Amino acid sequence: MSKGSPGPTPGFLVWRLANKWRVAVDRALAPLGLTHAQYSLVASLYGMQRDGERPSQRRLADHTGLEALYVSKLARALESAGLIGRTRDPRDPRAVQLALTEQGEAVTQQAVAAVQDLLQQLLEPLGGLDAPRTRAFTDELITLLDAPLAPSAPNDESTRRRTP
Repeated sequence: MSKGSPGPTPGFLVWRLANKWRVAVDRALAPLGLTHAQYSLVASLYGMQRDGERPSQRRLADHTGLEALYVSKLARALESAGLIGRTRDPRDPRAVQLALTEQGEAVTQQAVAAVQDLLQQLLEPLGGLDAPRTRAFTDELITLLDAPLAPSAPNDESTRRRTP
């Protein structure tokens, strides 16, 4: 919280909500052997495959907002678990394409259902998943996510406290 602020800052609240959500998803998916990060990968892959896409790890990293190196690590773990297959892209030998296995698709469908139930619970105070307040909240989150943030250097003039 910022000094002199009457309550928590929006940044603090976003951080708290993100942590609350991550913990709840991790707990809900533990029986399926998935973490929240792994879920983000398989659920995104599931949706992309339904749309006829066989994405590369890079494309999936861009889609999820996860670092490419982290996606690679997650993909190897999911491959070891038998949930996804990784193959070289015939058009670009440097690229690795990902696809859910049959087992991966079945687990992902169960995971999506569990997360949808959890999402309904989280959004109940706003009227539920399809409520106007939820749609407005979603629009606001998209606006914030689409706004670029330029990292500032520690010695950048704009980051130094000014004293009178």
